Amino acid sequence: MEGRYSLVERVAALLADEQGTLRKEAPYRVALCYPSPYHVGMSSLGYQAMYREIHSHAGATAERAFLPDDVEAYRRTRTPLFSFESQAPVSSFQMLAFSVAYELELSGLFSMLDLSGIPLLKEERSERHPLIVAGGPLTFSNPDPLEPFVDVLVQGEAEDLIHVLVEAAATMDKDALLSHLALIPGFRVPGRGGQRYHVAKATDSRLPARTAIITPHTELRSMFLIEPERGCSRGCHYCVMRRTTNGGMRTVPPERVLSLIPEHAKRVGLVGAAVTDHPRIVELLRTLVDSGREVGVSSLRADRLTQELVDQLRRGGATNLTVAADGASQRMRDLVDRKHSEEQIIRAAHFAKTAGMKQLKVYNVVGLPLEEDADVDELARFTTELSKILPVALGVAPFVAKRNTPLDGAPFAGIREVENRLERLRKGLKGRAEVRPTSARWAWVEYMLAQCGPEAGLAAMDAWKAGGSFAAFKRAFQERDCQPYLARRVEDGRRNPVLWPTVPHAAPPPSV
Repeated sequence: MEGRYSLVERVAALLADEQGTLRKEAPYRVALCYPSPYHVGMSSLGYQAMYREIHSHAGATAERAFLPDDVEAYRRTRTPLFSFESQAPVSSFQMLAFSVAYELELSGLFSMLDLSGIPLLKEERSERHPLIVAGGPLTFSNPDPLEPFVDVLVQGEAEDLIHVLVEAAATMDKDALLSHLALIPGFRVPGRGGQRYHVAKATDSRLPARTAIITPHTELRSMFLIEPERGCSRGCHYCVMRRTTNGGMRTVPPERVLSLIPEHAKRVGLVGAAVTDHPRIVELLRTLVDSGREVGVSSLRADRLTQELVDQLRRGGATNLTVAADGASQRMRDLVDRKHSEEQIIRAAHFAKTAGMKQLKVYNVVGLPLEEDADVDELARFTTELSKILPVALGVAPFVAKRNTPLDGAPFAGIREVENRLERLRKGLKGRAEVRPTSARWAWVEYMLAQCGPEAGLAAMDAWKAGGSFAAFKRAFQERDCQPYLARRVEDGRRNPVLWPTVPHAAPPPSV
């Protein structure tokens, strides 16, 4: 019993450090589940937005649950997964609503269901079990692997759909509910229908998403997050949030953004797919910094940076400038329609140096289709040039093709090939920049889940049961005969579109 008590105590300590925790009694109770640990989940603006929206619904309340830091401690002490607000067993709620950010969080979803005593497969659950729902960023691309495990998929922006869902769930039995939701755009009900790859769009009145709870125990310590814009006006070929996904970029006036930031918020993060594309971003930054707050910005675009913008970031407490290059060479950036040049990135480095920043962080990708050794050599040369201006940390991720993009169906470069590219890059740099690579092996697992159907979700379950190692995933994908297929490649949208290679398996997507 002592072990179980310590698990409750840990949650109580986290709650004690929160500002803005919502508590409400209501007839319909939703366990809002995040399949990664607390410090990750509480950094998710979408997750916090859903928490706020459910609480704003007259007949519903939400309590949070996260993947425990120490899953084995729950198993060892036979402690069922419980909610944060009331420490009630998650299995006692009428609905479990999972926010899934990306493919590798499937394992966390399995662990949370298992710790709740709920069968993983929807076909093994009965009327007495809660309704299992999933939404989140993963639904913008390929939620197919979730199908065997959830009753309902909420696809795209869910600020409006969550109210439709809760209202219907509170008044209908499960069978009637599923038939009803299958007819509403934005919902997919595995086995019953619903439009595949539909990405719902929230009404503008629901914007902006913003933090409900501030806590020091997050990736972004004690930071109030708010979006000055949603979506993106650009057409980068690899990106799920490109302009065609959900109607382009929608901006929020700075006056509204500022009016929603609470007085006690001393650190503010401006979050979105293209924050520096906001036409009044410098004005918003200046106002925040002049009010004495620290400020951070996600998604800096090198071609939008000015000395004044970077100066305001420095005044707001930033010591590093982070930009994304997303293409090993100018040739690759042009092919994927990434609208910036070497000169603009070099200029950004000079802005950072002038502002007194200590480091330039550059995110890049290797393993794009049509990439050659010469492109990697160019990355090494260019990074060396940047390092003469400011110390450089180079984040390098293997390319993973996603649904709803012009690169959907493109092959994975191969684990060995990616590792060879990374080694070539390191040798070319000769220690003149820090290289921070993402695992090629786990990128391949992500690729399989991103490019396959429901059978890949079943393979992920098999791998999770076998311990979750890379070898377990590799074996499970083979045993389930998981084959990437060309499902939803959207148009390039340019006068001279790129003809990207595809995987040889181009079977139609499986029926719902």
